[in-house]
Parts: sequence; structure tokens; C-alpha cells
Amino acid sequence: MQIMFRYNWLVREEWYRWCEDVPEEELLRIRTGGVGGILHTLFHIIDVEWSWIRSLQGKSDFQESFESYSSLEKVRNLDAAFQREVQPFVHSWDVGMETRPFYDSQPDGKMAVDAWGEVMRHIIAHEIHHIGQLSVWAREVGKKPVSANVIGKDLIKPQLLR
Repeated sequence: MQIMFRYNWLVREEWYRWCEDVPEEELLRIRTGGVGGILHTLFHIIDVEWSWIRSLQGKSDFQESFESYSSLEKVRNLDAAFQREVQPFVHSWDVGMETRPFYDSQPDGKMAVDAWGEVMRHIIAHEIHHIGQLSVWAREVGKKPVSANVIGKDLIKPQLLR
């Protein structure tokens, strides 16, 4: 679990660096698919991650809109602020948390029950999905996208054979 969150955080940071060389108009341009444009998608990724983690902890959700964070600097700062809460939760993850029930009120009034492990994997998959969209949009801008390769990111240190 922790390895894939680290992967997402590393790739997200690479996307922030990628954005530094893209005009703000391109970062804000509304694109086909996703939640809007490049910067809005990065905002959405961190909002969803933080919101789900807070929900698992029984805390209130984030209710801000992208319009208040529509610059690369503001999105990065928001991410850094959220990471102060998200990272300790992820780093404290243990196998005993996998099957804890998460009760989620649905719009129709019904209650869905999912395992915490499912919610955590949803957060991971959600970000990877949107990173794919960013990769398509990167090509539209005429830039090479950030590599989505898991290999080579030093996420797991191999045991040295003796």
C-alpha cells in the first residue's frame, strides 16, 4: 500500500516540475475528458486523496473549489499542506486496517459498506487514472509526458544477496 502511495507522490512531484515549463494558459485550458484542465486535474487528485483519507479518519471533508487554487504554486502549497496529514496516515498503515468497515452514506440514503483497503486502493487507482489523462494532454501541448513507469523509482530496495 505504502509503496504505491509513494509512487503516486513521486510521479505527482514530477508532474509539478513538468508544469513549470508550460505557460499558465495551457495549464488552465479546459480539455476533453477529466475534470477540466491539467492544473485542475492535479488539484482534483490531491483533493480526492485528502478527502478519502479524512473520511476514513472520521473527519470532515474539504469544500474548497479549484478557483481558489488556480495556479501551480497554490496547488503545490495545498498539496504540501494536505501531505502533512495524509503521509502519517499512510505510513501508519498496517494489515489490520485492510478489512475495517467504512460506512459511506449514498445520495439515495442507503449506506454502502466497503473495506478500508478497498478505499485506499481506490485512491491509488484514481490518481493513476488521471495521470494517464495528463499524459495525453502533455502530448497535445507538444511535450513529452512524465514517465508512469514504476520500475526505476527506487520504491523498494532489493535485498543484497550474500
